[in-house]
Amino acid sequence: MYRFLLSRQWVILTLLALALIPAMIELGFWQYHRHEHKVAQNSLISGNLAAKPVPVTDLTAPGHTVPRDDYWRRVTATGTFDPAHEVVVRRRTSIDDQVGFHVLTPLILKDGRALLVNRGWIPFGGDQRAFPDIPAAPKGEVTITGRLKADETSAASGIKDLRDLPPRQVMLINSAQQREELGRTVLGGYVEQISPVPAGGSPEQIPNPDDSSIGPHMAYAVQWWLFVAAVPVGWVILVRRELRDRAAAKDGRSAADTESAQEPAAV
Repeated sequence: MYRFLLSRQWVILTLLALALIPAMIELGFWQYHRHEHKVAQNSLISGNLAAKPVPVTDLTAPGHTVPRDDYWRRVTATGTFDPAHEVVVRRRTSIDDQVGFHVLTPLILKDGRALLVNRGWIPFGGDQRAFPDIPAAPKGEVTITGRLKADETSAASGIKDLRDLPPRQVMLINSAQQREELGRTVLGGYVEQISPVPAGGSPEQIPNPDDSSIGPHMAYAVQWWLFVAAVPVGWVILVRRELRDRAAAKDGRSAADTESAQEPAAV
């Protein structure tokens, strides 16, 4: 009855079904782990944003790589902005997804070391290769509060570090690169400024990272696992259909043979 399962067509179909099951189980766990990562990241973001601000020098130092546990920690720093060494970071988007620049201004601390401060977003001007008009940073000594971030790299961000850019334009926010331009010691990482709020709202400050959305990963995981259950069910349905078709074909042949046998012989 089931000898048809040994046919080439059914062997291939069965092997394909057996291969799909572990593959879809693995895809389900991959999406589940992405869900867990997102939940953990949301917890980290909300906890760090709610933590009391600490001096930036408590969390970073020259050459320091900011660990993930310190991402988005609120920090404070006191110093004087250095607009002469201000640069803009290309291809950055605003809250409403308009493309422009981020304004990166060194803050010179009292001990002479520099901290890179991302003061926010400004739009492109008429000529994207020209240095844009930038709202002036506060003069004199100022105390800022911001979110600590790690140095950007092409590997981590996916942003290609283009060369031959116009003067004072960069692709990545990286303290090691800016140290060479500044000619002074620079703290590792950088800070996204959140206060004081700039006059007139420009540069447009960078919003807090989203710590509420968990994304569709859990739904995708469940979907893959439902597919796993559907594969053997589908295989059984196909087998039963094949059995019915073969039985119907056999009955049809038997009826035809009977009718042929009952026909009167020719005189």
